[in-house]
Amino acid sequence: MPRSVNHVASRAKRKKILGLTRGYYGARKNVWTVAKNTWEKGLTYAFRDCRNKKRTFRALWIQRINAAARIEGMSYSQLMGALHKAGIEINRKVLADLAINHPEAFKAIVNKVK
Repeated sequence: MPRSVNHVASRAKRKKILGLTRGYYGARKNVWTVAKNTWEKGLTYAFRDCRNKKRTFRALWIQRINAAARIEGMSYSQLMGALHKAGIEINRKVLADLAINHPEAFKAIVNKVK
C-alpha cells in the first residue's frame, strides 16, 4: 500500500511562512529552509526587543522627570520618595507626559509634595 502524505497541508505551511518572509533580501524570501530559519530568528528578536522597548521607554521617562524636577529644585529620587511618602500613586509614564506637555500641572504636583 502506498504511503499517504498530506501534500496540501505541507504546501500550505510552507506558503504561509514564505508569505511571512515577503520583502526579505535574497534567498531569505524564497528558499524554504533559509526563509524558515530567518522567520524563526525574527521571532526571537521580536520577543527580546519587546522587553527592551519597555526598558528603553522607562529610562526615557525617568530622564524627563529628572530634568523637570531639577527645574523645580528637586532631584528625581527626592521627588519619587516624596510622592511615595505623600501617598500619590502616579506612574512614570504619566508623570513624564505632564512634565513635557503640562508643566503647570507637574509644578502643582511638586509643590504638593514639597
